[in-house]
Amino acid sequence: MSETTQNRADTPPSQGSAPPAPDPAAQKRRNNRMLVVMLGAVFMALLDSTIVNVATPTIRTDLGTTGSSLQLIVSGYTIAYATLLVTGSRLGARNGFRTVFLFGLVTFTVASLACGLAPGSVTLIGARVVQGVGAAAMMPQIYSLIQLNFEGAARARALSLYAAVIGLGVVIGQVAGGLLVSADLFGTGWRPVFLINVPVGVVLVIAGLRLLPQGKPPKPKGLDIPGLITLTAALLLLVVPLVMGHEQNWPLWMQVSLVASVPALVVFALVERAVARRGGAPLVPGRVLKTPGLVSGAFANFFAMAGYAGFLFAFSQHMQSGLGESATRTGLTFAPLAIGVATGSLTWQKVPERLHRPMIATACVVTAVGYVAIGFDMRSGGHGGLALPALQLVVGIGMGYITSPLLTVALAQVKPADAADASGVMTTAAQIAQVLGVAAYGSVYLGTADGQGADSSAHAIFVTALLVTAGALLSALAALRLPRKRQTA
Repeated sequence: MSETTQNRADTPPSQGSAPPAPDPAAQKRRNNRMLVVMLGAVFMALLDSTIVNVATPTIRTDLGTTGSSLQLIVSGYTIAYATLLVTGSRLGARNGFRTVFLFGLVTFTVASLACGLAPGSVTLIGARVVQGVGAAAMMPQIYSLIQLNFEGAARARALSLYAAVIGLGVVIGQVAGGLLVSADLFGTGWRPVFLINVPVGVVLVIAGLRLLPQGKPPKPKGLDIPGLITLTAALLLLVVPLVMGHEQNWPLWMQVSLVASVPALVVFALVERAVARRGGAPLVPGRVLKTPGLVSGAFANFFAMAGYAGFLFAFSQHMQSGLGESATRTGLTFAPLAIGVATGSLTWQKVPERLHRPMIATACVVTAVGYVAIGFDMRSGGHGGLALPALQLVVGIGMGYITSPLLTVALAQVKPADAADASGVMTTAAQIAQVLGVAAYGSVYLGTADGQGADSSAHAIFVTALLVTAGALLSALAALRLPRKRQTA
């Protein structure tokens, strides 16, 4: 559905003669500018999920924080973000994607200012949580706005750029964090890591007010309060121990919380069935999950993103803790990976549509080969030599040929009325995958390395690479369940 179609559907018809048809070239330019605004917000939100990691030593020294407080500064954002994504999606379907997107963007920008000016750790933790709330409101609207305002090749291109930004944001965050902290602009230390979001956010808000299509959905959906409560509770039980477990040495309450997340998710499913029986609007309608390709695409993307995020974390730890590299140099080491992701994301459309399903599965296998080869390359305890950037490029290209087409194929048959719910499923799956990947693969690396030096770290990254390889192969199996032919929604 194009932007013009959405606006006609979302606003009452005017009296008198019909308005003149818009100029296709002008509409295309407007849509492209709108896409820049949305991708700018995506990049900013993803950057903030990793950029702060590099700044933590400086924050700890400057604010005198405890280890637990420092961990909450890092994880408060992720916890709020991951647990509220589905809620953000439903709010967009109820109140308008433009309205909720701009609300999230303003919230994120103001919270970034509060982070940069925070006088102490308590204020910084609170501001980081609010940042996560803003990101959770922004991010689900991207899928929906792309689904509703772009068609055919334009939609595939938009989703490709979206996936490229996701891949690049995770990597560039580590580089940008190191550069900003090292620069110590005007003696502000770590604060520019957050303050840089403020001017960018202001520009995006102004542009968004002009470019994003107005109007509410013609049939706003209810909030499904029981579903929101039970899903948020289940995700908190799952995400909090995953994010904080290793640093806290897995206390009993975290183990209980992790186990309790399973029956909590079952309760959520039962609540949703009850809401549907009463004729309500469940958060995740059954018909959305039955859309061909959505569930298999979400699973394939889950395993791919979990391995990608987990390996990035483990490899970063190996470079800094095991090999003694600086944060900036570690971030720059990932440059070939970022180039590969961008290259794959922007070129996969040249592959004929009939080959998309085997292409995605093959790309999963390629990334698996790349991961295990990196593991063997680093096993000796060295820096990898010339083989390392080449292997990272292979993994990056493979990821580009996975994430972008997966989004296109998985969302292709989603009806416009279900775009918000489908986007909530895909976004939440991807975010939970990253949290779980860092927690699971990170714990394997940290537990195996055990702080015993370069040789131990090299062995740990090898073991981690083997497990990430297994995950990539699971992604390939899930990709084989995708529909054989993509159809336009």
